[in-house]
Amino acid sequence: MNILKSFTLFIILICFGCKSVTDKPESNRSNKLGQAKIGSWGDQGDGTYINPILNADYPDSDIEQVGDTYYMITSKQHMSPGMPILESKDMVNWTNVGHVFSSLSWAPEYNWDRMNGYSFGVWAGDLAYHEGTWYCYQIDYEHGLMVTTAKDIKGPWSKPIIMLPKSEVLDDPGVFWDEETHKAYVIVNTAGKQKKASNIIEGNENRIYEMSWDGTKILDKGKLVYTGMGAEAAKIYKIDGTWYIFIAQWTMGDTSTKPGVKNPKNDRKQIVLRSKESIYGPYEVKTVLEKGTAFNNRSCSQGGLMQAPDKSWWFMHQLIQNDDIPFQGRPQCLAPVTWIDGWPIIGIDEDKDGIGEPVKRFKKPINGYPVSAPSSDDDFSSSKLGSQWEWNHNPRNTHWSLTERKGWLRLKASKVLPNKKGYGPNQNEWTNNDSSDSDFWRACNTLSQRIMGITTGTAVAKFDIAGMQPHQLAGFVRYGGVYNLLGIQVDENGKKNLFYMNAMAKKTMGPEIKGKDLYVRTSNNSNQATYEYSLDGKKFTSFGPTFTIEFGKWTGDRLGFFSWNEKEDAGYIDVDWFQYDYDGPKAKR
Repeated sequence: MNILKSFTLFIILICFGCKSVTDKPESNRSNKLGQAKIGSWGDQGDGTYINPILNADYPDSDIEQVGDTYYMITSKQHMSPGMPILESKDMVNWTNVGHVFSSLSWAPEYNWDRMNGYSFGVWAGDLAYHEGTWYCYQIDYEHGLMVTTAKDIKGPWSKPIIMLPKSEVLDDPGVFWDEETHKAYVIVNTAGKQKKASNIIEGNENRIYEMSWDGTKILDKGKLVYTGMGAEAAKIYKIDGTWYIFIAQWTMGDTSTKPGVKNPKNDRKQIVLRSKESIYGPYEVKTVLEKGTAFNNRSCSQGGLMQAPDKSWWFMHQLIQNDDIPFQGRPQCLAPVTWIDGWPIIGIDEDKDGIGEPVKRFKKPINGYPVSAPSSDDDFSSSKLGSQWEWNHNPRNTHWSLTERKGWLRLKASKVLPNKKGYGPNQNEWTNNDSSDSDFWRACNTLSQRIMGITTGTAVAKFDIAGMQPHQLAGFVRYGGVYNLLGIQVDENGKKNLFYMNAMAKKTMGPEIKGKDLYVRTSNNSNQATYEYSLDGKKFTSFGPTFTIEFGKWTGDRLGFFSWNEKEDAGYIDVDWFQYDYDGPKAKR
């Protein structure tokens, strides 16, 4: 392996006042000169950046540099397509490339007719480029360690190969090809699955396995190299002849909670193992990153090491969900690395204890590239769905289209899946409350994208509801661990009424809607959000309460569309366009 996110934004109100939104909106209304927009995070356009540089739910990153381009993968569980890929020229501005997995094809529980894979699927992975081939490794908790390959980062990617069974491994592989010895390795968190009574150290075991040179087969039984509390997300580097293994590990300030449970007394730190002798050690261990003042006691760890053209070193890491408002998910931060006595100290040592803390604002590692961001707005004019969109489980491909009505996204309604074992989430396994048996979680073809940031944001979409049929529900959704819907419900006689549904699946019915056009707008101020609707795109009316958007089961809030039918496969809703404005850098279209 080479070293390698009623409160409406004022700007959109102004713009709506200037021009009707009955037409497809211009992208980046705040930037009519074609220059990318900036905000309270990311590239500031002055040679500095503010963390998080990618302030959205892009967790578990790994980065590989090829030439002058940095490529990032991040996990997204049961969402399909899976394992998003982003690219950057400067480590700060990231744009979409696509996904590694076009679908979660290796198990039936991820399909639209089961939707029983919540919380599993695609977990933290490792991206590598070796001898002209791209490799992506990841562990599905329910199925084991797998690898997929491609000649082009944009795909097509091969069918995944299972390398180790789930009975032996837990998560987070990291690979390395040693050109000097012509040996290839993968390190894996095996947790307690292979732990012997003789290992009395509390925590996860991490093992190194030798791989075949083509990176597709395991050649041995593995060797234990480290055990630690919550120790995972290992990455292997060999720098100037010295072996380094980066590992994320929990420090328990309050043993009444487990690693990963929200508790400000606990800290997830980045540690480094160092050996001059062998990849198997013996290793010295040092903590190189811990939480500081920059992010209100929020832990920081897990990521990838990078090097800039000027030979400076940098580390991409995520923020962990141990504070009160991580509702955007787990975002990515960039920190400088300073080598001190052969140890990579991440960030700034603000308390002078020899351990780095994260930075809030810093100079960019590479200048000369424009402000950019992942895609958000969409007018659905392409024949291919944009990379910002992901389905809740694998979609029913016969029930959505970008071509049946050119310039529109059509979502056809399927009958909701049965409320019984084997379909949808298990009770309390997925949501933050006891509504995990509600229809929403068993309705296929929900399409969504990440929210950006945690300050303010406004999304608006135009729908054509003329194709809706009796017993169908369709419209706009915000969801992560909980959901809040605003849309149209059609009764048995074909009458269409506005409705709002809260996270407990309780409906508030609204007025009858007789026309074909519906505009839905949702806004948030921090974690408080609202819905509004309009019939003409000019006058918007609030409907439903102010609600709280939440992080839940490892997922941040998302914005998107839903369509299902309580009785039969019937009806459809068309989406003309979607626009999202938020307090941060935004991509140009």
